[in-house]
Amino acid sequence: MAITVSAAFDGGNIAVTRAERADDIVLTIPRDHMSEFAQWFYFRLSGVRGKPCIIRLVGLEASAYPGGWPDYRAVVSYDRNDWRRADTAYDKAADGGALTIRLTLEEDSVWIAYFAPYSMERHNDLVARIGSAPGVTSEVIGKTLDGQDMDLLTIGDGPVNLWFIARQHPGETMAEWWMEGALERLIDPADPVARALRAKATLRIVPNMNPDGSRRGHLRTNAVGVNLNREWASPSLDRSPEVFSVLARMDRDKPDFVLDVHGDEAIPNNFIAGFEGIPSITQAMTDRLAAFIAILDRISPDFQTVDGYEIPAPGKANLTVATNALAERFGCLSMTLEMPFKDANVAPDAAYGWSPARSKALGRDCLAAALEVLPQIR
Repeated sequence: MAITVSAAFDGGNIAVTRAERADDIVLTIPRDHMSEFAQWFYFRLSGVRGKPCIIRLVGLEASAYPGGWPDYRAVVSYDRNDWRRADTAYDKAADGGALTIRLTLEEDSVWIAYFAPYSMERHNDLVARIGSAPGVTSEVIGKTLDGQDMDLLTIGDGPVNLWFIARQHPGETMAEWWMEGALERLIDPADPVARALRAKATLRIVPNMNPDGSRRGHLRTNAVGVNLNREWASPSLDRSPEVFSVLARMDRDKPDFVLDVHGDEAIPNNFIAGFEGIPSITQAMTDRLAAFIAILDRISPDFQTVDGYEIPAPGKANLTVATNALAERFGCLSMTLEMPFKDANVAPDAAYGWSPARSKALGRDCLAAALEVLPQIR
């Protein structure tokens, strides 16, 4: 049986250098279209059942975030539902940076990815399922450059406007797993946190900000190589219609709270990045940010406050980034939640690492934190 490596499916991304022997499969990661970003991979390997495989992804010192490879382990699945961590090692000195994955296939095919994928088909299933639940409004508020829908789900009818957006960077699939967990909690009629949030707030949720990049198998950009999280100062319909449509809706339904959900390649923990460097920051805004972080740290054992990004100096925030731009524009509590591609050091899991299930659990916990901070928001 011939060895086959393929990625011609929703979210797939890989290029084959050679694959004649199971113990010498060499691959590279193509760049996002019209972009220099390369990090996301997702492919199927077939024809090597029962054979010890050595799969090398090479040239990774030239990838978008080479610091993401040390101590990282790839995920593998036979059914594309259960994603476990594989035996993985990185050598920066070999072949321009080589990630070596070793496994022996138990079935005819295995799927291998940077993180558990979240396909556009699963996204559409999520929107259909949540959108048909009682008390949920599902809208298409714009179109992407590839003609896909920009979905907005609205839940609750309280006076405080809470916005949640995810997956501006499409390869950060843990962000949409987070969304799945949060949305499932919000439609549970027996969940006390969901019931209270729906009564006290209106939640507007964009589960996937970058459908085109998601389907194309991009790490960080949309159909024309644009990093959406650098478009919030002046989005346009020809470059970033995704941001344009969401920001237009935010101007109509002004946010009191925004959580932008992401993944970080290098830092092996969950953390919040705030808006401390914006020109118009006030002590009240800083106090609300600190309160939410403290609440989430208390609620979730998977969250921590030691690792994170460097805080910019006063007035030095990048106002093209969503968190900063929205805090400056609306004076709201605006934050970026980062989750790891690697395992979370605060509570490592040898079999699964940071996973879809833990991303979903953190989504549920973030809702509880949002409920608790509501009195300080408005």
